[in-house]
Amino acid sequence: MMWARLLVGARGSGLGLRASRDGLLRGAGAGCAGQKQQQQRQASSAEVALKKTPLFDFHRQNGGKMVDFAGWLMPVQYKDSHIVSHTHTREHCSIFDVSHMLQTKVHGKDRVKFMESLVVADIAELKDNQGTLSLFTTEKGGIIDDLIVTKTDQGYLYVVSNAGCADKDSAHMKARLAEFKAAGFDVDMEFLDEALIALQGPSMCLVLQEGMKEDLSRLTFMNSTLATVFDIPNCRVTRCGYTGEDGVEISVPQSRVVELTEKLLANSEVKLAGLGARDSLRLEAGLCLYGNDIDETTTPVEATLVWTIGKRRRQTKDFPGADIIVPQIKAKTARKRVGLMSTGPPVRPHTPILGPDGKVIGEVTSGCPSPCLKKNIAMGYVDAAFAKNGTAIQVEVRKKAVPATVCKMPFFPTNYYTG
Repeated sequence: MMWARLLVGARGSGLGLRASRDGLLRGAGAGCAGQKQQQQRQASSAEVALKKTPLFDFHRQNGGKMVDFAGWLMPVQYKDSHIVSHTHTREHCSIFDVSHMLQTKVHGKDRVKFMESLVVADIAELKDNQGTLSLFTTEKGGIIDDLIVTKTDQGYLYVVSNAGCADKDSAHMKARLAEFKAAGFDVDMEFLDEALIALQGPSMCLVLQEGMKEDLSRLTFMNSTLATVFDIPNCRVTRCGYTGEDGVEISVPQSRVVELTEKLLANSEVKLAGLGARDSLRLEAGLCLYGNDIDETTTPVEATLVWTIGKRRRQTKDFPGADIIVPQIKAKTARKRVGLMSTGPPVRPHTPILGPDGKVIGEVTSGCPSPCLKKNIAMGYVDAAFAKNGTAIQVEVRKKAVPATVCKMPFFPTNYYTG
């Protein structure tokens, strides 16, 4: 499977996937029964050590091919191919299990001040139940993680961050929490054990409205509400996602996530989708994957994520790394994240990017064949002189220089619902 090979090539907390004993990827040279039995025992032991979401058994029962993703056993695909799942999401809608992500509530009258001491966003300016994409940053200007912060009308901030960064994110927040409490501020945190599923695609609203009394036409992109969903109370429904399509993420009690998933799947518009489709969908939408496209060595300006930095925050310069990040906004940077498009062999992470003279000018961080565009798409960092859209460059694939073009992202039009 070409897609499986592409996934295994990814790095960091991204799609560095290792097969479970379901056998998505077969080890080479397992030519005798003894070797196979030993591999099965090793895979089984490794599987026991990995974490499982509340939908793990459900995935298996529905043909999910399970792989190691950021220390969790997650479905890379189901019975349908990755391409079929990708296309179905673009044309109908799909369910993605994202229960491995870290969900946090921040309480207390100083919760906004606390969160703004960690991220670049202007949390104070958010309206009730409005959210924003933001970044945890280091004092050196690097990106610790990307996250969504929602200012609820329930007296707390609702925060969702990446599974691969869960340990360092929680430690980072706990350390700052201790400082705030020692200084007498009123703030506390609660890590949630709720399940989280994403329903993504153009028919999402049609499907979900059947199970909600709230009018979804009034819930716009990056807004959130507490609701009863298909008779399951206390679900947090946030209109957002990682596919470029209209969609929601639903935080639901673990004990009822299978029930909710089954009720959604009762609609013929809905199918299950795995990590493979999620990755190609997000890349077509030009969205970053932490550990591949952004990390602690990249600044928000280099990553073309300046829009995540609140205007007030740029003036007050009171977020971690502001003294490095804010000057970069006007002074520019030596390198920049760009989109790339090419034909021929697929472009993979770590592929060198070459200038017209063949000299290395950067490196690909994410890449795959686009199921919708029928071309190779990628993103990566290049010297700023080559970052203009339309610039002809090259990528080194299998030790051969292949023509490519710097292009605008998203590669495929996004379909977020803004009212």
